[in-house]
Amino acid sequence: MSLLEKFRELPLEDVIGDRFGRYSKYIIQERALPDARDGLKPVQRRILYAMYAEGNTNEKPYRKSAKTVGNVIGNYHPHGDSSVYEAMVRMSQDWKVRNVLIQMHGNNGSIDGDPAAAMRYTEARLSAIASELLRDIDKETVEFAPNFDDTTEEPIVLPSMYPNLLVNGSTGISAGYATEIPPHHLEEVIDAVTMQIDKPDVSLDELMTVIKGPDFPTGGIVQGIDGIKKAFETGKGRFIIRAKTEIESLKGGRQQIVITEVPFEVNKANLVKRMDELRLDKKVDGIAEIRDETDRTGLRIVIELRKDGNAEGVLNYFFKNTDLQVSYNYNMVAIHNKTPKLMGLKAILNAYIQHQIEVVTRRTKYDLRKAEERSHIVEGLIKAISILDEVIETIRASKDKRNAKDNIIEKFQFTEAQAEAIVTLQLYRLTNTDITTLKNEAEELEKKIAYLRSILDSDKKLYSVIKKELSDVKKKFADPRRTQIEAEIQEIKIDMEVMIPSEDVMVMVTEDGYIKRSSVRSYSASNGEPPGMKDTDSLLLVSQLNTTDTMLMFTNKGNYIYLPVYEMPEIRWKDMGQHLASIVGLDKDEKLIKAFPVKEFKEDQFLIFFTKQGMAKKTELSQYKATRYNRTLMAVKLKGEDEVVDVSLTNGNQDVFIATHFGYGLWFHEEEISLVGQRAAGVKGINLKAGDHLVSGFALPENPETAQVLVATQRGAMKKMKITEFDKTSRAKRGLVMVRELKSNPHRIVGMKLVTDEEKQFVLETASGKQETISSENFKSADRYNNGSFVVDTGETGEITRLKSLVSTDSSKE
Repeated sequence: MSLLEKFRELPLEDVIGDRFGRYSKYIIQERALPDARDGLKPVQRRILYAMYAEGNTNEKPYRKSAKTVGNVIGNYHPHGDSSVYEAMVRMSQDWKVRNVLIQMHGNNGSIDGDPAAAMRYTEARLSAIASELLRDIDKETVEFAPNFDDTTEEPIVLPSMYPNLLVNGSTGISAGYATEIPPHHLEEVIDAVTMQIDKPDVSLDELMTVIKGPDFPTGGIVQGIDGIKKAFETGKGRFIIRAKTEIESLKGGRQQIVITEVPFEVNKANLVKRMDELRLDKKVDGIAEIRDETDRTGLRIVIELRKDGNAEGVLNYFFKNTDLQVSYNYNMVAIHNKTPKLMGLKAILNAYIQHQIEVVTRRTKYDLRKAEERSHIVEGLIKAISILDEVIETIRASKDKRNAKDNIIEKFQFTEAQAEAIVTLQLYRLTNTDITTLKNEAEELEKKIAYLRSILDSDKKLYSVIKKELSDVKKKFADPRRTQIEAEIQEIKIDMEVMIPSEDVMVMVTEDGYIKRSSVRSYSASNGEPPGMKDTDSLLLVSQLNTTDTMLMFTNKGNYIYLPVYEMPEIRWKDMGQHLASIVGLDKDEKLIKAFPVKEFKEDQFLIFFTKQGMAKKTELSQYKATRYNRTLMAVKLKGEDEVVDVSLTNGNQDVFIATHFGYGLWFHEEEISLVGQRAAGVKGINLKAGDHLVSGFALPENPETAQVLVATQRGAMKKMKITEFDKTSRAKRGLVMVRELKSNPHRIVGMKLVTDEEKQFVLETASGKQETISSENFKSADRYNNGSFVVDTGETGEITRLKSLVSTDSSKE
């Protein structure tokens, strides 16, 4: 083993914890979070300082960006050139930064998300307001620290003559911390600083009379003053930004929506693309065209509507479903005293004020020192000129400069600094006018020294200097507010009737959960052929509906699916539908048992559920109107292994009939079933014998005396009966028998269906999978004790497993 190698046994968590702790500290303090004093991250500060140090300032010509990037990397920021250039570009983008800090010539990107040109093509210089961040940096106003290789020094913070953290905001993610500070209006922020200086215990409400809220470079409308106030108080808060829009009238009674401002940091090209996709997918109706008419004069997106288009409805839909309206979350985290802190408005203003007190104090001390040094020199020069001949004689008698200085110090009691100034004095300055100039300068210096000392001696004067300088910045750079602030968040109400194109379509639903809607044209072209579906599947519903209708589909597990017809997948009639599992997520063993098209959810309509264990539940139809259709919803609460057998839609004044496997039938009025909520369980509908279960339950027509039912048994027997064969009674009873009791191989009911003028054709399904079509017209009415006539040889096909309706595909409307 090499002598240089040394192995230490340490727990892995200690090593990783230590390393990650150091890394976290570095990226929190030195990368991703801004300083509370100047509002800059280290890379931004280094770019601005490097440009200042190179003289690349506002009053001088532009310089290649690549030169600046190389300078920043070489002297201050040893990281990738792309990260430095990207930070530089962002500071020049007037749609991302409220007051740009860098002016750039060339392509610096766009609000559409286009990248900037390579740094070899662009030129840049500091903006005028960026110079205010760096003003007086050479007067020892801030501390400097050695750069990464100790070849030079860099400032740890900039003097920042205005509160840049609030004015330009900041965004960043580090380890365990993130920051999101929006830009604010320069004039308002400076007024807030002034107010806090004048009254340190000023309330937040008073501050908010001057600083209204964020002011984004892209304008827009901000809603939710409560969220802004909460953010100013705690550092966290939420509000809404929405685009600035206007509805214009065109010739011929048409309208168009014009968007002139989009929310902050929203990609305009993506926004236009998304809106056009919604138009093409027919998610929103009434739009003729969407155009991006943005040019040099400003941003402009036009949504041209058709004659029947509803502008308010379309606009609300886009607010809800695109980035035309976004939410923004304040998270004001900044580095204060070398520590990341969540700061409210007062804390940020206070941090800036304390920084300015230090900056102005240090600058005043620097200016005072320089003024006193110059005063001392001027005093020596005046004295020297008054005894000029003797001074010259002494200098001429000296050997060299050092000897001359020593001689005049010894002979005339000048100081070292004064002697240096005298021996380096140019001859032309020995005129009478220069004596006058020196005396005037001495007086000016005396006044300046007195003024500077008064600033250091008086807090009041110090604050007045800070306020005066802030006021100068405000006068020079303040512009009108761009973002409009509204107190309340406006609720978006979407009238779906307006949004959905009203169109007649053919709808198919199968028991296995395949659904689709097809155009009437596609259906007509099929010449009455059945829709595309699996051989083992059965149709549950085929109907001509309107896209404004809604489908309610109920499963055996007690769930239901709320699906507007316009949201159903559009598929050709001959092709197989799409499975519900890909839309809402059905269980593998979950099957559809009933599907209802609903035009409107009326208050006087009810749903009655019947379960395998004999329970019945009644709920208003209106309770099943949902706002979400991307998941299954609970329709009825089931106990244990219970299942829903049937669902009926009633008007609240109908009779119901229940049939059990052992052959019992019960007829009662639906009022017997108490009304409960959507997620509730039901009440006992029929009193079952041990081992018995419910096979069918349905609502009878309004005139039940004329109703007939068709009954099928497991032995392949069928019979038709009038409902009047039974006595009308109340719920939770045993019911009356509907087949004759046999000691050996008794008949057991596998299905009962109501015979109507529209529904006369039925299908018997056997254990072997064979299906037999049956017409109710082939049977005569029988009594309760009749076991019916055999229609299927169960020896060949196996027992009958169920009786189901035959869904016709011949007619276009049921």
